[in-house]
Amino acid sequence: MLKLSLSRTEELFARINGERALYLPLTAAGLTQFAAWTPGAKVQLNRLSTVKSPKDFFFPNAEDIAAFKVQGSEIEIQDIRTEPEPFAVFGVRACDAQSLNLLDLIFLADPVDTFYASKRDSGLIITTACFEPEESCFCGAFDIDAMNPGGDVATWVVGDTLYWNALTEKGEALTETVKDLFEQTNDAAVKVEREKAQAIVDKLPFKDLSLKGLNGEALMETFNSPEWAKLYPSCLACGTCTFVCPTCHCYDIQDFNTGGGIRRFKCWDSCMYSDFTLMAHGNSRNSQLERFRQRYMHKLIYFPDNNDGAYACVGCGRCVQKCPISMNIVKVIRALGVEEDV
Repeated sequence: MLKLSLSRTEELFARINGERALYLPLTAAGLTQFAAWTPGAKVQLNRLSTVKSPKDFFFPNAEDIAAFKVQGSEIEIQDIRTEPEPFAVFGVRACDAQSLNLLDLIFLADPVDTFYASKRDSGLIITTACFEPEESCFCGAFDIDAMNPGGDVATWVVGDTLYWNALTEKGEALTETVKDLFEQTNDAAVKVEREKAQAIVDKLPFKDLSLKGLNGEALMETFNSPEWAKLYPSCLACGTCTFVCPTCHCYDIQDFNTGGGIRRFKCWDSCMYSDFTLMAHGNSRNSQLERFRQRYMHKLIYFPDNNDGAYACVGCGRCVQKCPISMNIVKVIRALGVEEDV
């Protein structure tokens, strides 16, 4: 393990940025978002949750995928892809790092989404441990260790020191370019902070959230549960939960007439919308109850049943924070799951 005084992080950021584009949690207009680092930028490594997750770097909310040039009855297909430049995202939390692993199950499965794959190859994830989780956090329900965040490089901020540990070949390669800034150390200080953090986790409101009973074996029982009729009426179908979620991966493909040709692009979509998966005959889910149910059945039943038990939620708490009517996956889990034996 390596360590660096926080007073020298500007040097570290500059060194990384010299190798690849660097993105960090930066605050502007009162909001903290991942953005390109520049010297003197207001970096917020202590910010637990950015408004949007780093998913956008790998699965953008809108992305051109092809172009068509039309001349009379002739159509020329143009490949408009470009290789992404190497980049690093620094300050990713354990929940968001795990969300990328879940997206890999979707976009890197056959047939591989080459747009996503190229960004994953070019991108490097530098995580930061959470020593003071927020009340809206519940990553522990999904066996995510907030104090051991994973990624290509894991970092821990303890007092006025940044601790650094490479975890992958990508991380080792980056470490070689910056290690002269660091000192060798052990993980004693990190272990002490982990113990303090666990004491905080044990007091969080959602620490006892149980997923018991939410699995493929209970598919029809959960699908037909009368709880859906009680849960859905307050939902506004605004889609906020889907757009702040780091694991949602539904998208639409549309064509745009530029006047001189056609641009085909994909953009995020939401299963909460009435025109989601709209087909010539109409929508297969015509009521808001059906659409509401689909969202949570997918995250808690369908996805884990098809991905070796991996739930399509990482407990980041963004939906808890942002839903305008305070409806979120925690309430659904508590309504549909089986309480743990006391």
